[in-house]
Amino acid sequence: MDLIQNIYREVVDGNQKAAKVAVQAAIDANIPADVILSEGMIAAMGGVGRLFEQGEYFIPEMLVSARAMQEGLNLLRPFLVAQGIEPIGKVVMGTVKGDLHDIGKNLVSMMLEGAGFEVIDLGTDTPPDKFIGAIHQHSPQLIGMSAMLTTTMPNMRHVITALETAGLRGKVRVMIGGAPVTETFMHQIGADGYAPDASRAVELAKGLLLA
Repeated sequence: MDLIQNIYREVVDGNQKAAKVAVQAAIDANIPADVILSEGMIAAMGGVGRLFEQGEYFIPEMLVSARAMQEGLNLLRPFLVAQGIEPIGKVVMGTVKGDLHDIGKNLVSMMLEGAGFEVIDLGTDTPPDKFIGAIHQHSPQLIGMSAMLTTTMPNMRHVITALETAGLRGKVRVMIGGAPVTETFMHQIGADGYAPDASRAVELAKGLLLA
């Protein structure tokens, strides 16, 4: 389908306005919303992830592609709801308490949306009780925490402790990331997964859904 190929190309190239136009053209042509999503936008973000892994794309390119995807997704969302299309999973995302950095967290959130997840973004400086409240409200399968400072990394452990205290630890999988975060730290605090970048965060989230 040329219209689907147009969506794929404009998202990969990061053309926000053109991506929106391409999605609208596909909607106007009565292409089913799930086809537009899976074969156009999800496939495109998968392509972006591969380009990143191959060293052809970097974080700025991933961001503009993710924003182009979001432009199209905003148009498509009502049609997905009307068609009864369910997200593949639900993720609560937040940068931990004391940390105001959000670029990495935002990129992961957009990449997850582009992969078919519903994302509840709690923003930055997120205390443990806000994660707990979001779990009660939204019943996600996953939570994702970001920290960009060594001084705020310990707050990831505080969230996991709060989950245990609230009796929720067994109900959600916990994934973590951020510049100073490591796989060793993941094991130390009892998280379920660590991703060094946004592309691998998507694969990690998919894997944790099946675990």
